[in-house]
Amino acid sequence: MKERAFIILTNGFKDKLFRMAKRLLVSNEEAEDATQEILLRLWRNKNKMAEYNNIEAFAMTMTKNYCYDKLKAKETKNLKIVHSNYRDERTSLQKQVEAKDSLDWVGKIMDNLPEQQRMIIQLRDIEQYNNAEVAKVLGINETAVRVALSRGRKKIREELLKKHNYGVV
Repeated sequence: MKERAFIILTNGFKDKLFRMAKRLLVSNEEAEDATQEILLRLWRNKNKMAEYNNIEAFAMTMTKNYCYDKLKAKETKNLKIVHSNYRDERTSLQKQVEAKDSLDWVGKIMDNLPEQQRMIIQLRDIEQYNNAEVAKVLGINETAVRVALSRGRKKIREELLKKHNYGVV
């Protein structure tokens, strides 16, 4: 594989790798390092890439595993998934504040979800992977993805409604 072909191939998903690494590692710098490391590993094994059906899913799995290894090395037990790249320039200030507040609450609620539900919601709802791709990345079956996704979304919805309806009779 030539350098140009590799760049074209990886440009399609390197931002997703960064976002997943950022969700797991929280730090922008560590996420950038993780993304570069994964791309470097892919480049070193460029001759083996033809063996994989979905290189993007393979790269996402590599990223997930690399980030977990980094977290284990730090002996960190609290994985955080945050979604901070939401911006809508055309809305009013009040709507922006409300949206940010809701997003913050969703992040806090997601922090209390089981790890598998957090990862499935991250991949499915934020990264826009389909159920089959999520199942492949996490090494579980599609039924487990659907069940965990449904339970996670339900828990987020219930907790968010509690927060929004607090004090309202």
